[in-house]
Amino acid sequence: MTVWLCEACAVERGPSADAPGPCPICDDERQYVPAAGQRWTTLERLRSQGRSVDVTRVSDRFWSVGADDVGIGQRASLVRTAAGNLLFDPPGLIDAASVDRVRELGGVAAIVASHPHMYGAQSAWSAAFDDAPIWVADADDRWVGHRVPAMRTWTDAFEVLPGLLLDQVGGHFPGSTVALWVDPPETGRGLLLAGDAIFPVADGGVTFLRSYPNRIPLSAAVVRRIAAHVGRWEYDHLYNNVGAGIGPGADAIVQRSAQRYVEWVSGANDHLT
Repeated sequence: MTVWLCEACAVERGPSADAPGPCPICDDERQYVPAAGQRWTTLERLRSQGRSVDVTRVSDRFWSVGADDVGIGQRASLVRTAAGNLLFDPPGLIDAASVDRVRELGGVAAIVASHPHMYGAQSAWSAAFDDAPIWVADADDRWVGHRVPAMRTWTDAFEVLPGLLLDQVGGHFPGSTVALWVDPPETGRGLLLAGDAIFPVADGGVTFLRSYPNRIPLSAAVVRRIAAHVGRWEYDHLYNNVGAGIGPGADAIVQRSAQRYVEWVSGANDHLT
């Protein structure tokens, strides 16, 4: 029996003897099935093709882990704390070298995906680190394609590790999750891991979308709700799921960007079009 990975999104499915049918995540309007059609692969096949995971230092306590040419190409954030490390948005690939390097950095005490597109090879990462718990937002649990005993669902905000708050802000997915590092030692005020819920853009601001590849917007009301939710916190820097970030002053940038977005989608600026 094989655990399969969708070639397009690198999310696990199975185990099964034969490759699954359509990938529900890619078949949804927030993602897409490639023009070449649905294809499945495995960790072993990806490694045999020479794909590999790199582990890159951002700061002593914050590292980026990813395989840019696998699936969506997310960059996991490895947050190092005295109580253990959080792997946020696990990549769709794992290899011996990355396991060794992450183990040198303190291993993995908890695994969290910001939303279903980022589930990646989460069960394999858990298995490599003594079945580290995988925290799945209950609102998005139906998208899990490969279940293992290490998975735990959650609803209310909680500290997944001391100083690391998990909360669900919705928007992109109902359970879209952010992680607030309350007191990062090297970056001053807090640091927010935002996945796709709040996404840095070229002008130094952020945006909010239901679908990024298909450019489907969210409503003004939803963006107001997200902005109000994260507006309760102080954070100097924000990172998304592909290694992009904003800051310092990220919390103010998010509020200004949300106001800009709301004005455009509500029609306040229609006279400019």
